[in-house]
Order: sequence, then structure tokens, then C-alpha cells
Amino acid sequence: MSKTLRTIFLAHAIVGLVFGVPMLLFPGRFLTWFSWAPIDPIISRLLGAALLALAWSSFRGWRADDKARVALLLELEAVFTVLSCVGLLRHLLFGRYPFMPWLIFVIMAIFAVAWVASLLGLVK
Repeated sequence: MSKTLRTIFLAHAIVGLVFGVPMLLFPGRFLTWFSWAPIDPIISRLLGAALLALAWSSFRGWRADDKARVALLLELEAVFTVLSCVGLLRHLLFGRYPFMPWLIFVIMAIFAVAWVASLLGLVK
């Protein structure tokens, strides 16, 4: 696996931890810091759990040497980030949202491009 791909896996694991832990433990206070309201605590905690699970898979990808395992993790990460971008963009284009949802979209889009490029073999 390339050094670039390892770096992407590690960066994704860190971002997942940074956003996943507060979303799981105290979503109301965390999202209020970003002027994001109203907040559904159940869905927010489920998102936090999903982000932590993806952070764990990225950590495993960072440590992996097996090409088949890396390919499977790349597919998982690509599907999640691409679908997240599609879902977010649907709302962002037809509503007025504060800065934070746009920032999340940009972060997800960057990772989506990185994962898809890695799957296509463009990241060496």
C-alpha cells in the first residue's frame, strides 16, 4: 500500500474520532457550538457511532498489509462518503444552512475523491 493511502487512512481515522466521540457522548452541546439546531439526539448519536466505526476501519486500513482487506475497506469508505455527499448536497442546494453543514460536505467530498481515486488506482 502506498504511503499516500496510509496517510489518507490515518487522517480519516483522526477526523472520525474528532467528530464521532462528541457526537456519541454529547451531541446537543457539540452541535450547538456550531449553531446547528434543532438536534435529534438519537440520530446524532447513531451518526457518532457510525463515524467511530469508520474511524476504526480506517485505523485497520492504516495498519493493513493485505491487498484484499485494503480493497474492501476502500470500497466501504468510498460508498459511505459518496452517499453522504449525495445526501448532504440534496439539502444544501435547496435550503439555507449555516457554515457547519457546508464544512462537513467539503470534508466528505475530499475523502470521497481520495477513496474513489484510490480504488481506481490513481493514488500511488
